[in-house]
Amino acid sequence: MLSITDDQIRNIGKVLNDPSRPLKERFRALFTLRNIGGPISIECIEKGFGDPSALLKHELAYCLGQMQDTLANPILIRVLEDVSQEPMVRHEAAEALGAIGSPEMIKILEQFKSDPVIEVAETCELALERIKWLQHPDDAEITKNPYNSVDPAPPANSKDVTELKALLLNESESLFNRYRAMFSLRNLATKASIEALGEGLKCGSALFRHEVAFVLGQLQDGYGIRFLRESLENCQENEMVRHECAEALGAIATNECMAVLNKYLGDEKRVVKESCEIALDMCEYENSPEFQYANALINVT
Repeated sequence: MLSITDDQIRNIGKVLNDPSRPLKERFRALFTLRNIGGPISIECIEKGFGDPSALLKHELAYCLGQMQDTLANPILIRVLEDVSQEPMVRHEAAEALGAIGSPEMIKILEQFKSDPVIEVAETCELALERIKWLQHPDDAEITKNPYNSVDPAPPANSKDVTELKALLLNESESLFNRYRAMFSLRNLATKASIEALGEGLKCGSALFRHEVAFVLGQLQDGYGIRFLRESLENCQENEMVRHECAEALGAIATNECMAVLNKYLGDEKRVVKESCEIALDMCEYENSPEFQYANALINVT
């Protein structure tokens, strides 16, 4: 197991919080800290919430949630409560609270489930449902998935693509149940399930569509490229969705993906432009012999 000192962790934190460093280096530092974990890593990540990049701050919150350390709860509450933060940052803070899953967070999530920012309100609703589900899971085993991610909802019990697709696209169904269908379709990883997810990228709220893009990126299947490309190229689409499409294309990392991402490196939306920059760095990693994207910074600081 890799041994790392407190000073090394803090040096990685300095890279994360140095605005003069390229964004891709700061992202690599962030994911290294996420993998290391512990109070010093969390302290370093917390400092980043004053940065002007919504993309970076959103990713800080995501990583805190994936770490599943209750030490992050007070930090995430402050971000959620801060209405000066961008909607995608506050949304990610709420989702991270759901990922950590502390029952003590129910009160704060209840407070914000009627937030005027729809992405925040919907995320609080999902986080509440996840925490409640964790208290009485119908099948604890289904929380495990081959992608090593803490998902905002467990997959549904069904493996029937037709049934899952109908649930995914049913806008009268609860968001939590539609998310459950989404993660089941991801786990099936067939052309039919990817096709169903592709249809989901065109319906529902921006929050819902952005999560569909995220799971298409997790699948890393070239069959999903056309759906992601179409949404990224639609400049009328919500920037949160377009950003997630860009990162998903970076995960798939084909030549076609790189060509599309290069087209939008100068996008007028900062979060989309920066996502393309990070996605191209992901492409470089996916096509290189590097063993782990996240630990690349340990010897660079």
